Amino acid sequence: MQHYFKSGGVKQPVFILLHGTGGDEKSLLDLGFELDNKATLFGIKGNVVEQGMPRYFRRLAEGVYDEDDLRVRGEELHQFILDCSVNYGFDLDDVVLIGYSNGANIALHLMLNHSEMYRKGVLFHPMYPVSDIPKNDLSHQEILMTSGLLDPIVPQSESKFVLDLLKEREAQVIHFETKSGHQLLWEEVQAAKEFLGE
Repeated sequence: MQHYFKSGGVKQPVFILLHGTGGDEKSLLDLGFELDNKATLFGIKGNVVEQGMPRYFRRLAEGVYDEDDLRVRGEELHQFILDCSVNYGFDLDDVVLIGYSNGANIALHLMLNHSEMYRKGVLFHPMYPVSDIPKNDLSHQEILMTSGLLDPIVPQSESKFVLDLLKEREAQVIHFETKSGHQLLWEEVQAAKEFLGE
């Protein structure tokens, strides 16, 4: 997969940066540096193209996922991260998934389906309208999830669904809600810095 990798300090976090629809492997680099300027930054570009815009998995319509493709692409991304941990020599225990919009959705998918590996995540404006969700124990996971009350892409009902499914599985989840829309706000970045600094 097309990607960008910049090694950080020893035993520093490894930020896997997952962009929103239309982004690329460099879209969240500034965000990653702002969150922790000593972290390893690992941006990965989605392999799916929808109307000229890169994504991580296909949709059937707005808010309707192609669940078969999501499963395939999720495994593809997971295996790529495993391979890169060997090739670049980083510790999987140091990985933090950081995703915005479509990137947050695939990050959530990884955290649900490979919960033994992904233990920390920052999910900016996720949604997960998926029928087959594993009922596994996520009590070892720490997650910051953000949402916007006026988000036209991720309605409050979808944000609540994600929050509820994480709580039902005992994840240590913090929900940071703004009164804005789908854009990523500075206050969300600040909330993420606090979360990661704990």
